[in-house]
Amino acid sequence: MRHNKSVNHLGRKSGHRKALLSNMASSLILKKRITTTVAKAKALKSYVEPLITKSKEDTTHSRRVVFSYLKDKEAVSELFRTIAPKIADRPGGYTRVLHIGFRQGDAAEMALIELVDFNEAALASAAKPAKKTTRRSGAKKAAEAPVTEAPAEEKAE
Repeated sequence: MRHNKSVNHLGRKSGHRKALLSNMASSLILKKRITTTVAKAKALKSYVEPLITKSKEDTTHSRRVVFSYLKDKEAVSELFRTIAPKIADRPGGYTRVLHIGFRQGDAAEMALIELVDFNEAALASAAKPAKKTTRRSGAKKAAEAPVTEAPAEEKAE
C-alpha cells in the first residue's frame, strides 16, 4: 500500500529519476514546450515550478541552487534572463499540462507540458478581441479620404 507517499518514482531508482527530471526541466526551459507521458509531465511540473519561483530573485545564491538542480548552464541563464522577467508578476502556475492522446507503440497517455507565458497561440487569441463588423459599405470612408490641396498652395506662395 502507498499510504501517504507523495513522490511518483516513475519506475526508476533515485539517481536515474533525478537525472531524468533535471534533463526534462532543462529541455522545458530551453524549448518552452515538450511532449512526454502524463506521469512524467506531472512529476516535472512539481520539479520545475519551485525552480521558476526561485528564479524571480536573481542572486548568486538562487542561481547556484537552481544550477544544482538543472546542471545545465545554458538553461540556468535562459531561466534567469528570459523566463524570470516575464513571470515576475505571476503568483504561481507557470506550467500547463495538456493531454494529447495515446502513444502508438504502447498506448501510454501522452501530454504536452509548456510554460504558460510562452504559448504564442494562446497569448495572441487572448490579446486580440473579436473584430466588430458592420453592415455598412466602405463608400463613405473612401469619399472622405482625399485631402484638399489648399495647404500645398500656401506653401508655394
